[in-house]
Amino acid sequence: MSKFEISDYNTIKSVLVNRNLKQALYDKGKVIMDGVLLTLHGDDHRKRKKLEHKIFQRDFFKYYEHELFPRTLNETIKPFLDKGSADLLDFGYRITMNLTADFAGIDRSKKTPEETEDLLSLVKIFSQGATLVHSKRSHEEVNQEVLKALDIFEEKFLLPSKKRREVLIKQYKNNEIREADLPRDVLTILMINEDNIPLNDDLIKREIAFYLQAGSHSTANSMTHALHEIFTWGESNPSELNRLKNDKLFLQTCVHESMRLHPASPVAWRKSQCPVEIENNLILKKDDLVIMDLHKANQDKDIFGTDSDIFNPHRVIPKNQFLWGLTFGIGLHMCFGRDLDGGVVSNENTDPSKHQYGIVTLLVKKILDEKGLPDPKSNPEVDVNTERPNWGSYPIIFGE
Repeated sequence: MSKFEISDYNTIKSVLVNRNLKQALYDKGKVIMDGVLLTLHGDDHRKRKKLEHKIFQRDFFKYYEHELFPRTLNETIKPFLDKGSADLLDFGYRITMNLTADFAGIDRSKKTPEETEDLLSLVKIFSQGATLVHSKRSHEEVNQEVLKALDIFEEKFLLPSKKRREVLIKQYKNNEIREADLPRDVLTILMINEDNIPLNDDLIKREIAFYLQAGSHSTANSMTHALHEIFTWGESNPSELNRLKNDKLFLQTCVHESMRLHPASPVAWRKSQCPVEIENNLILKKDDLVIMDLHKANQDKDIFGTDSDIFNPHRVIPKNQFLWGLTFGIGLHMCFGRDLDGGVVSNENTDPSKHQYGIVTLLVKKILDEKGLPDPKSNPEVDVNTERPNWGSYPIIFGE
């Protein structure tokens, strides 16, 4: 097996859309990622995606953003506002975990801070397992922690959620309730399984755990990176700060610019399933590995300009490109949560009052509206347990 490392933007695009190349980044994280949608390939991936895509329609994201999100946001941020301070990672994990649990299909019957803390601690362990390839900890130790966490998750959260849905699904099949009365979430779709895809209890457990960690981990980090870029940029551009608070479309552009600079996964891996020839003379044999540097590709000067390595929300890019670059991927494995996290790209005809901004933009706006600023007495710290360039903590204070 040969290994190729590439960072050219257009070559990476060609790799990502090639159906003969299989997702390989999460091979080391099989303890939680084995058989989940993100790691499937070919016909298996197509069937699972078709089944689960019944949830991820654009009307659902709009419903999620406009109906579910505001209530959960206000409930989650209140204790931090009362305290006058927060850690952005902690706050981000808490709100996105609750929102992700809603569409994944995990009930929280008690609705207590303790219950939230219990689920959050498990989800953080799931994230360590999923991103094991970049972990600096003992891989065996992490795997054992994930297995233990999966058992606890199943007993405390998954089984009660499944039992409630079993009753509702039975009522639906007996024509006692309408389809609209069923929970609109991934777990319900998997349990009904109208497409008769082979699914067992362990696979469903990993799939739901994957959704929980993917949604909360990436969104919390994207929010923190975006606020850090805005805080830093605002120091040099104080006249722009009022526009940030009053122009949500411009704020969304700032978030997209940050997403370009800080992709949730800085690399993507693919393994060839047969001999493949990619543009720029990239010739692969079966089982060759391609490691794509998304972080570097997203700073391609030919596409994003000579200042592509810095945060510039006034950046002008070609019409056929997204400001966030390759952060959400393209092709078969494009991130399902792209519209949920990033929203819909605006244009000259966009009505700001009806626009879908994305969860990250709305989180950033809430922090800015509450006059959130970096804590002058406590510096942010990087996450030392992973090779990914993420923050480990980011203390902020609220007020003037």
